[in-house]
This record gives sequence, structure tokens and C-alpha cells, in this order.
Amino acid sequence: MPQTSPSPVRPVPALRPAPSVARADAYLESLQILERLHRLLQDLVKDEFERLGRTDLTPVQALLIYNLGSYEVTAGELRSRGMYQGSNVSYNLKKLVDLGYLSHERCDMDRRSVRVKLTPAGQEVRDNVAGLFARHAQGLDLSGVLDDPAIEIVNLQWRRIERFWLEQIRYIY
Repeated sequence: MPQTSPSPVRPVPALRPAPSVARADAYLESLQILERLHRLLQDLVKDEFERLGRTDLTPVQALLIYNLGSYEVTAGELRSRGMYQGSNVSYNLKKLVDLGYLSHERCDMDRRSVRVKLTPAGQEVRDNVAGLFARHAQGLDLSGVLDDPAIEIVNLQWRRIERFWLEQIRYIY
């Protein structure tokens, strides 16, 4: 019997979901998960503040304080960061000033514009939210949830989707 040479080994292509319907369904599922995660984040913040006996803030206001951090910004700058869609930023800022979590002053350059920054009470709220997030990050890290796939890869994918969405919005206008 003649000997035949073994056929060359071909690399196995990386496993990917079938294009079209499966990918579209996965994308739609991802959007639903993202929406649920956003609501759960607000619930987590609400529960934390209830546990601390702080019922004067909504989760949106607490997250606004957290994201404001040590910056001094205008309402327009907060809106342009793409956060707080669906919430009335001006109303929430006024409420946070009235509650003593933010201070405000007119801009020197544009007297129509008001800049806001955290007061010590606002910094305390920010620290509460930061502590909550640090505890969650530690728990997720210990459980291995952040490892497969690595959270850095997941974030890279979300940033790509964010960039795609921004391009779509710019294309419309």
C-alpha cells in the first residue's frame, strides 16, 4: 500500500456566533441587559442611601454628585457629557443647591452661566457612592466575575459601541 502524506493541519477558525440573526439577537439582548443594569444601579444607590438613613436624595441626584466629583462645571457641561438623559439636569442641580450638596456662582466670562461644585455635604455623598462602588468592585473581583472575559475587554467593547452610537447621532445631524 502506498503511503500518503498526512494532510496539512488547518487552523480552526475562532468560534463566533453565526452572522445576521444570531448577532442581531445578541446585540438586542445586550441592550436589554444594559437597560436593566442601569435601573439596578439606581436601585443599589437608593438602597445604600436608605440604609444610611438618607432619603433626601434620588439615585439620579446621588449619581450626579458622584460624577461631578471635584470638578466645577455648568449644567450644559454635564448635559454634554452625555449623562442624565431623561432627567432634568437643571431641576436636579437647583434641588442639590437648595439641599446644600452643591454651591453655585455665576461665571465671570458669561454671566448667564452658573458653575456648580460640591460642598462638604456633597463630598460626603460622593464618598458614600464611591464606597458602595468600591465594595461592589471588591466583591466582583473576589468572585471572579471580572475575569472572564476581563472587564477591561468588556469596557473596550462598550467604548466601541459608544463611539459607533456617537457617529450615528452625528450622522443624523
